[in-house]
Amino acid sequence: MAPNDSAPNDGARRRTMARYAVPVAVAGVAAATIGLVPALAAAGDPELPEITAQQLVEKIAASDVERLSGTVKVTADLGLPSLGGLGGPGGDEGGKLMELASGTHTLRVAADGPDKQRLTFVNDAAEYSLIRNGDDVWAYDGASKEAVHSTETGAGDAHEPEVPATPKDLADQALKAVDDTTSVTVDGTTRIAGRDAYQLLIKPKQSDSGSTIGSIRVAVDAEKGVPLKFTLTPSDGGKAAIDAGFTKVDFGTPAASTFALPKDAKVTEAPEEAQKPGLEPGLEKAPEEFAKDFADVGGGLEVIGEGWTTVARLNTPGGKGVPAKEDVPAEAGAFLDALGDKVSGKFGSGTVFKTRLVNALLTDDGQLYAGAVTPEKLVAVANGEK
Repeated sequence: MAPNDSAPNDGARRRTMARYAVPVAVAGVAAATIGLVPALAAAGDPELPEITAQQLVEKIAASDVERLSGTVKVTADLGLPSLGGLGGPGGDEGGKLMELASGTHTLRVAADGPDKQRLTFVNDAAEYSLIRNGDDVWAYDGASKEAVHSTETGAGDAHEPEVPATPKDLADQALKAVDDTTSVTVDGTTRIAGRDAYQLLIKPKQSDSGSTIGSIRVAVDAEKGVPLKFTLTPSDGGKAAIDAGFTKVDFGTPAASTFALPKDAKVTEAPEEAQKPGLEPGLEKAPEEFAKDFADVGGGLEVIGEGWTTVARLNTPGGKGVPAKEDVPAEAGAFLDALGDKVSGKFGSGTVFKTRLVNALLTDDGQLYAGAVTPEKLVAVANGEK
């Protein structure tokens, strides 16, 4: 990796290790899983040196880019209502990240090594930024010019955004799914944000596996090995459920002022309890590890199956499950019925709640099954299929 001005602190080291752990692990996948046919450029696409999928994944793993800036356009069409406004007055990190789950959003990103990053949510009214500079972390609302300050010291990585927001974040999550049920190939070349790129295509080997994910396409910078665009298409076709890509990108060192607050910002300190360490983000772990952590804190989460058809079943301590239908007010039960479709099977009966990507089955006796699988697959799992 490129040298830094100073040695990174323990938090920075953990972030750097997490950043590279996924693609490095995937680079060792057997050749039988990853396609060895080199990319061929289609008419009008850039002509680049031949590369296999194995080599392209290794190129992602070997990428040492730590300094960049650019603009990312994120579009999500999961069949969910708009989540705008969840951040509340003045903005909120969790709420802002949740907004990415629906609609189209513009982000500005910048990084200068492992301990200087900025993520800015851009909208018509104002901007909201998450800024890290060394141990200092700010959440800055451009509309009110108010900033909340906290420190990395003693807070672990509690301020790391837990929702993937860039093509690199999303690609890392997709590469976690690579196993012997996965096809990984190079599907031509393209240009993203004015740069030549290879297209890595990831998809289930069996189209009838029961997964709601049809394919994942990652455009990888031909020179730098950095994912520039991520596109997830559902198995039932139609437009992408998630599409995130750079519209502008620069691999030079961002100006130092990028990671500083405006001079007229009104700064307040975050409450001490808000800076206490939390659980490690579940998205950084394999489903089995996440399930164990959840069970350790009393969540009772069981992971059924593997790979593209993994289903999570939720059991609260004592095996009581989530609240059964008869345990909630009649109005609430009727509302849930109106939102979902009634199903039945060996497990009894329940309601399926559907989006374009993730579906959930809530049984009448209080069991919850959820995953990126079809409603039919959820019913089969609830009936005892492994």
